[in-house]
Amino acid sequence: MAEEGLIVYGTLWCGDCHRARRFLDQHAIAYRWVDIDQDVEAAALVKQINHGYRSVPTLVFPDGAILVEPSTLQLARHFGLGA
Repeated sequence: MAEEGLIVYGTLWCGDCHRARRFLDQHAIAYRWVDIDQDVEAAALVKQINHGYRSVPTLVFPDGAILVEPSTLQLARHFGLGA
């Protein structure tokens, strides 16, 4: 998984997913989008990561770090773009 880069697991109906994707797009941060409503294996992975919950967005970074339902501030800090 690490060689794939940032992966964003989410759903099309999730407002937080739209916000996270907008942040990534605005800052030209490359990622792969995976809709867990369309990918059963991805949905199972998200549930495994989140102790049985389909918490989205779930961001999985190449170094193994994971952010779940991050705020815009958490995203900015993770990418060194904020305080």
